[in-house]
Amino acid sequence: MNKHNIEKFDEEFIKKVLKSEEGISLDFKLKVSSKEKIARTISALANTKGGIIVVGISDQKKITGIDPNEEMYMIQDANDKFCIPPANIDFETIKWIDEAPAYNEPSEKFILKAMIHPSKQEIKSPDKNGIFESLSKGKRSKYLNDLNSNYFQTAS
Repeated sequence: MNKHNIEKFDEEFIKKVLKSEEGISLDFKLKVSSKEKIARTISALANTKGGIIVVGISDQKKITGIDPNEEMYMIQDANDKFCIPPANIDFETIKWIDEAPAYNEPSEKFILKAMIHPSKQEIKSPDKNGIFESLSKGKRSKYLNDLNSNYFQTAS
């Protein structure tokens, strides 16, 4: 079941995320550009301990903002079409007020927090050739390590 909490201002979450490193339970995305790729991330997270995908923040931890409805659609559609069975995902739209936006950027920005719950059942997703596979423990670990091998921890 997918649940969505309507937009809120969560400064504490954003500050914690900006101090954190990508890794086994956290992934930053500027936006979702490939449903197949995001499905692999969803299944990899769900097949381990779960995790969070934050859309609208770059790998360099710049809040770029996104259209949360469009990004939520991309993730939900990827989950429905490319994850077998679909993962359990909850969404939150978070509003951020940029106190010093660039000249052509709005001060009000939105990010999407997709919380992927751990799955009791192995979730399959397409590999690079479009063949559905279950990420075995070794492959799952390699895929998550390829995302970045740091755990969801605060950077020093």
